[in-house]
This record gives sequence, C-alpha cells and structure tokens, in this order.
Amino acid sequence: MKKEEYICILTVSRDREADLVRMALESNGIECLISKDDCGGMKPYLQFTTGIRVMVPETDAEAAKAILEQLGEEEKE
Repeated sequence: MKKEEYICILTVSRDREADLVRMALESNGIECLISKDDCGGMKPYLQFTTGIRVMVPETDAEAAKAILEQLGEEEKE
C-alpha cells in the first residue's frame, strides 16, 4: 500500500485557528493533520515564528482549498 503524501495548505499562528480549520475540513470528509514545532508544548512561543501548518493529503488539497475559500467568503458577509 502506497503511503499518502500530506502537504501544507495553510499556515496560521494560533492553535484555535488551526483547530477551527481542521474541524471544518474534517466535517466535510477531508482528513487533516496539524503540524507545529513547539517542543511538545514546552515552548509555545516557537509557533509564532514557525507557524502552525494545516496538512491534508495531496489528493484532497484542491477540495480543501475550495472549502477554505468558501469559509472566507461566509465570514465577509
């Protein structure tokens, strides 16, 4: 079985933003991972310099971006 490649579709600076994006994608059937470098929570300030990456399977990237665009449009209204 071939291993699925994940790519970053969005980088945010706060955990809450990353969790909201993850929930929106997963509620639409897209598997999502959050990747951050904060030394296991011991140095949370590191995420402000490196960011928190929202990762999805490469095959779902376009669909995920479309969902995020829709969410952005809804916030503007």
